[in-house]
Amino acid sequence: MNGALYLRDPYLRTFDAEVIEVVGNEIVLSHTAFYPQSGGQPSDTGVLTKGEETYRVVDVRKKEGRIVHLVDHEGIQPGDGVEGSIDWDHRYLLMRYHTAAHVLSAVIHNATGAEITGNQLGEDKARIDFNLEQFDRDAMKTYEQKANELIKANKPVTIRFISREEAEKIPTLCKLAKGLPGDIQEIRVITIEDLDEQACGGCHVKNTSEVGRISITAMENKGKNNRRLYFMIEK
Repeated sequence: MNGALYLRDPYLRTFDAEVIEVVGNEIVLSHTAFYPQSGGQPSDTGVLTKGEETYRVVDVRKKEGRIVHLVDHEGIQPGDGVEGSIDWDHRYLLMRYHTAAHVLSAVIHNATGAEITGNQLGEDKARIDFNLEQFDRDAMKTYEQKANELIKANKPVTIRFISREEAEKIPTLCKLAKGLPGDIQEIRVITIEDLDEQACGGCHVKNTSEVGRISITAMENKGKNNRRLYFMIEK
């Protein structure tokens, strides 16, 4: 990714950058703090400011190895300097949800061995899909309680980068059923102290205490060995 600042500092809210490519309303910057939609985490929104004019960033996507910002009107040109500012309330809520998903997924995986087959984060709720033969709804409520105990334990959440070769020597590093992405050689690892270590490119809080309380709101059978649960966190 072209200068993805969020990978090392998800708390960065503003930044200065140079515009390196423009196609209509699609803007590519020299570097960016805007998160592009991926891995079940929606994109950031916010603004790019050039001089006195403000351009709203309505969507951010990955395209051919670059991060592309879709703005609400034209006017930015290659070579322009801009200031980027992300919508922090939107980002921070998704950070809390993403860390919550890791905690709950780790609790379920550690108890059952289930692998994660999908997830989707939102501002009002999130879902986790996992492969599990038996779906014990009472057990799921127990996992919710355990997850909340771990969240209240103020566990640090840290970021580090390792080589793909090193990552492949750690079998527990990827709880996704599809495994590590085939085209990534440097693996970003999110560690929740004494609980979880997971390859992940998303945005997370620094400490589980920032998450808030998790509540499982619905559980569904989606077919053979395919289970889904929805949860929300207190705002």
